[in-house]
Amino acid sequence: MKANLAFVLVLLASAAAWAQAPNYPDWAYAVPTPENEATAPKDDGTVFTLPGSQGKFTRSQISGAGRKPPADWYPSDHPAMPALIAAGDPTRQITACAACHYPNGKGRPQNAGIAGLNADYLAHQMQDMKNGLRTTSEPRKKNAQQMVGFAKAMTDEEIAETAAYYAALPPTVPIKVVETETVPKLRSQDGLWLPVDGTPREPIGNRVIEMPEDVAREQLRDPRANFVAYVPVGALARGKALAASCAMCHGASMEGRAAIPGISGRSPSYLARQLHDFQTEARHGPMAAMMKPSVAKMTSSDIVNITAYLASLPVKP
Repeated sequence: MKANLAFVLVLLASAAAWAQAPNYPDWAYAVPTPENEATAPKDDGTVFTLPGSQGKFTRSQISGAGRKPPADWYPSDHPAMPALIAAGDPTRQITACAACHYPNGKGRPQNAGIAGLNADYLAHQMQDMKNGLRTTSEPRKKNAQQMVGFAKAMTDEEIAETAAYYAALPPTVPIKVVETETVPKLRSQDGLWLPVDGTPREPIGNRVIEMPEDVAREQLRDPRANFVAYVPVGALARGKALAASCAMCHGASMEGRAAIPGISGRSPSYLARQLHDFQTEARHGPMAAMMKPSVAKMTSSDIVNITAYLASLPVKP
């Protein structure tokens, strides 16, 4: 009992320390708190459908509850999935990759859109997780901790197969980036910002707020649904100027080069978390070392502006 209490106290103290760290982008982590937490809809047996899909699923079937294979709304949108992506492996406590990243690799703001990323890069990141070189600077981010566990349980062959599958997929639904002075009041559902209907809007401040364009569709994990990223007025122009220095490694259109990832059209929430992880040295290894000088002097405003601009670019296949 005392050991458990000590662990909780250490975790809370660590979380508080990171929350006060310079440039901590709380908007990118969307950590649920007692004040802002939203509860996911429960499975009441209702069967749902989506436009253009022949699938009929309950909420539990959609999410793959009980470590079962999650629903595949549009099988014709992607090639046959490897077993670990489609169903995971309950015996090793590996959740199906498709449950979070979706069969088409679109992902969600709280994890990552990985369709079309370089296969060597994806495999390298999984190996870094497996070998303790890539963690998270936010200990309350549970899915990041889970990914490390999955990577450690996977074989090298499975990592390579998974990386090859997602790398071969075409770009998915683009993120709609909108400059604005205000945003809806927000709640966090497992790290996903959702608007609170019927409440006054609030100043966006120094944040990027990424949320579903259609909440009902995203609650059904529709891989064709879109996300919108609200950014401060002027962020795109400021971010474009900052991103000029990224072209040497990531390419003129931010499309990536060889094992250096493409960063155009990617989730601003995800990108901001990675920049913060580089700054706090939660990511290690040769590729992380290349990034550290570039991010060392980035301010919180720089992170907002550059991620807003990168998200507005078309994803390069």
